[in-house]
Amino acid sequence: QVQLQESGPGLLKPSQTLSLLCTVSSGSIISNYYYWIWIRHPPGKGLEWMGAINYRGSTAYSPSLKSRTSISRDTSKNQFTLQLTSVSPEDTAVYYCARVLEGTGLDHWGQGTQVTVSS
Repeated sequence: QVQLQESGPGLLKPSQTLSLLCTVSSGSIISNYYYWIWIRHPPGKGLEWMGAINYRGSTAYSPSLKSRTSISRDTSKNQFTLQLTSVSPEDTAVYYCARVLEGTGLDHWGQGTQVTVSS
């Protein structure tokens, strides 16, 4: 079955850029009907959808994060990435990549990776 694995730095300083990678196994990111998303869980807060990329490479972003967020992909490696610029302590969270199937919803998550922003 499909598996997702996040990777990237665990600690950042304010103003730096967060770069995370999601590697997808046993499933293709160019398969039709699927969307690939980034979602985060700040401590003491609810889950926040950040953005998505579909099988064609089209992207969509949360309005509150659009100015700082970029999602891209490498189809040859079956990977997609998250770039979040100008981070602050408010960006401290567990970051997840996940798959969404239209008509079903979110069906697979990565294990998540803790990102802490502190000076």
